[in-house]
Amino acid sequence: MSPRTGLQPVKRTRSAFAREQHRWGYIFIAPAIIGLIVLTAYPIIFSFIVGLSEWDIITPMNFVGLRNYIQMFTKDELIGKSLIVTVKYTLMSVPLSNAVALIMALLLNTSVKGRSVFRTVFYIPSILPVVASAALWMYLYNPMYGALNEFLKMLGMQKLGWIYDKDMVLPCMAVMSAWASGNTAVIYLAGLQGIPRHLYEAVEIDGGGAFAKTRVITLPMLSPVILYNLIIGVIGSMQTFTQGYIMTDGGPQNASLFYVLLLYRRAFKNMEMGYASAMAWLLFVIIAALTLINFGFSRYWVYSEGDN
Repeated sequence: MSPRTGLQPVKRTRSAFAREQHRWGYIFIAPAIIGLIVLTAYPIIFSFIVGLSEWDIITPMNFVGLRNYIQMFTKDELIGKSLIVTVKYTLMSVPLSNAVALIMALLLNTSVKGRSVFRTVFYIPSILPVVASAALWMYLYNPMYGALNEFLKMLGMQKLGWIYDKDMVLPCMAVMSAWASGNTAVIYLAGLQGIPRHLYEAVEIDGGGAFAKTRVITLPMLSPVILYNLIIGVIGSMQTFTQGYIMTDGGPQNASLFYVLLLYRRAFKNMEMGYASAMAWLLFVIIAALTLINFGFSRYWVYSEGDN
């Protein structure tokens, strides 16, 4: 204590205040940390342990080591089939959805009358529940009384099997995913509005038209957004479940047996929780590898500030 003022030194006061700030800071972030540990970290660790075990939820877990993983690669033919189906769907849906979303964003970025209405109309399908969207498209794709076949009948054309045809089911679902790409279009629209206007004016001065603007300015400046949507699209499509479960139940002839749908069957129909957990970890590794590959190749085509 100071003999003249009778006050504590400033240094000690500040130290106590800093400790008080730290204590309250930890109190405020505690719910988020507890939620992260309980709802994220613990399930991840537990699923890895379950993947090394044989467990049907009812009886105690039986540790089996790598047997589940060995069985996946050596005995379960449906694993390879479902992975092929999922990869095919990803190769169809991701490019198609991004192309449709980019075209919508380019159209919505222009000065047209009623632009806000069009933005709302294009965005609505992306916020509809997947179950409701699946029911709607099941009606459209119905081979007996579906709207698409009725339209073909009016044109004098032969009716198609759509999702009930093993060769058409994945393209039909890819079209359905493109229809609900409004959220991706909004992200592209935000990226387009962030491109400086003077760059387009420079192209106009050089005599360039709309195609030149898109090729020289829009796509390079939008490439980071394209990369983001590409990665998010791949992650989402590799986890596709609802469409296959509701619309086709994996058929016809396992043509729409997505990997997560097979995982669901193993876990909740066959009660093979250990095997299903091992499948989930395999999917995690595959998605992580695809993400790293996308990031690796991005340096060849993604433009960022500071690049030449």
